[in-house]
Amino acid sequence: MKTYQGNVDRFTRIGPVSNMVFNLLLFLLAAACIVPFLLVVSISLTQEDSIQAYGYRFIPKVFSWDGYAYLYKYRATMLRCLGMSVFVTGVGTVIGVFLTSAMGYGLSRIEFKLRKFCTWFVFIPMVFNGGMVSSYFVVTQFLKLRNSPWALILPLCVSSFYVIVCRTFFRNTIPDSVVESATIDGAGQLTIYFRIILPLSLPVLATIGLFLSFAYWNDWFTALLYIDRTELLTLQAYLNRVLENINYILTNASILGASQADLLASMPREAARMAIAVVAVLPIACVYPFFQRYFISGLTVGAVKG
Repeated sequence: MKTYQGNVDRFTRIGPVSNMVFNLLLFLLAAACIVPFLLVVSISLTQEDSIQAYGYRFIPKVFSWDGYAYLYKYRATMLRCLGMSVFVTGVGTVIGVFLTSAMGYGLSRIEFKLRKFCTWFVFIPMVFNGGMVSSYFVVTQFLKLRNSPWALILPLCVSSFYVIVCRTFFRNTIPDSVVESATIDGAGQLTIYFRIILPLSLPVLATIGLFLSFAYWNDWFTALLYIDRTELLTLQAYLNRVLENINYILTNASILGASQADLLASMPREAARMAIAVVAVLPIACVYPFFQRYFISGLTVGAVKG
């Protein structure tokens, strides 16, 4: 036994050179993610004249809050849109995780007679998409969800890829003996799913929940398609409209009057754009660390009934 364990340790050991290479690679990957965001934050805190004179800099030549002051003018609408984004992200993530895991669990059970048919039924949309026109027709004409919060939730709540990931996780990670022992004890499928499968599946549920929350939070195109009422806009969709207004003013600067031209000259164009990016990213970036404990705790949960 000691010889076997020694051989395993010998083949799985990482040498100091390899460890240094891996650490360097991870450092470069982390820097590639962090450095651009730091540059965006720096530009959002730079005075517009300084940007025009010196270009983009990591350390602002002239510090200014003009970009955020420009967004502060729309604070009432932005707070309402923030609340809508939180609602859509929270409800959509919960519904998406439940539907995805339920479908994945059903497809993972060998005794399910329609397992192969339903697997192909889920797999085909992952390869072939019906297109925007068909999706728009279903949401607006068939489901009658135009100008409804559900138009922002339902189209994104289920992904074929996530269903396949859940099915593979349930099939390869959770032993059949766990389900069989619960069945012998008289538990039904719903009891097994809610009281055994879900607690044992925190890693995959947290991963899918994280991806879904990012998708909902960063989505603005769905609101562009289905939402006309300002009170139903999410934060991303509203910030996209603000950015479009800035671009429209810049594009049509030649036809503006004298007073509007002065307004254009004083507008923090680049700083406002970067401030929009920071405002859009910061809330979801603050929430992200709370998901990590579910990855860690989920790995230590579960046991086979002996």
